[in-house]
Amino acid sequence: MRIVSLLPSATEIICALGLRDQLVGVSHECDYPSTVSGLPKVTRTTVPHDASSGEIDSLVREQLQRQQSLYSLNSHLLRSLDPDLIVTQTLCNVCAVAEGEVKQALCTLSGDRQVVHLEPTCLADVLKSIRKVALAAQCERQAEAYLDHLNQRLKTVRERSQSIDHRPSVMLLEWIDPPFCAGHWNPELVKLAGGMGIIGSAGERSVGVNWDRVVSADPEVMLIACCGFDVQRTLQDISLLQSFPGWRSLRCVRSGRVFVVDGSAYFNRPGPRLVDSLEILAHTLHPQVHPLPDGLPAAFRIS
Repeated sequence: MRIVSLLPSATEIICALGLRDQLVGVSHECDYPSTVSGLPKVTRTTVPHDASSGEIDSLVREQLQRQQSLYSLNSHLLRSLDPDLIVTQTLCNVCAVAEGEVKQALCTLSGDRQVVHLEPTCLADVLKSIRKVALAAQCERQAEAYLDHLNQRLKTVRERSQSIDHRPSVMLLEWIDPPFCAGHWNPELVKLAGGMGIIGSAGERSVGVNWDRVVSADPEVMLIACCGFDVQRTLQDISLLQSFPGWRSLRCVRSGRVFVVDGSAYFNRPGPRLVDSLEILAHTLHPQVHPLPDGLPAAFRIS
């Protein structure tokens, strides 16, 4: 089977299921595992990643208002790769190639092609996505063994969190300018990790908020996981947060509990590493209860 993945989370799922050798093409954002780096990239973006948070937000809003795509799909390359299975998404036009563009590209391919659309909005959906890909790729047995492993890790965190007396209020930001509080599966991660989410609901879209609402919420912990940004890229925009009125009065700032994590690899990518994200978050909130597993990066504390 020849597989093309149009989103990073699907690429991670495919490789976790042992199908790396069947993967023949990926999106420009597929960067994990490292073994996919040399594969043909069938998409590209029009969004400059070196722009500030505010500039990127303005550009994205403008292009969506004009109904212009943020990504382009190389139909010629896709055709030459001759895939049997294409894995894409229908959840978010800001996150990957739009469904309509994929349909147009499929019209240029001869014969029948299997297309799997992933649209997870909660943690259970993410696990179902693994089964969905496995069914299409005919590797259900591998999927069940892998899901058992992921579910055991989830269970371990859940059980450890039951002993926690105080659950701190947690604001998980997925964008800085303007502030966006993370939704979808992230409120579930906060609860499982032993925190109390404020703003943002499980299974719902992320919520754009004005700064006054952040100040009113006054979180005990703030975790910044900017969508598409690693830690170093996020740190370039931290001064924007620090310039907002009332920043220094926030409890999380006064207690030194503002953290930055890689929002490209973790939290915003609905694949297997959401379990890694949970373990990172749990250790950040309650390091005495949740040890950080070997190989996972600790959240970066903002001093």
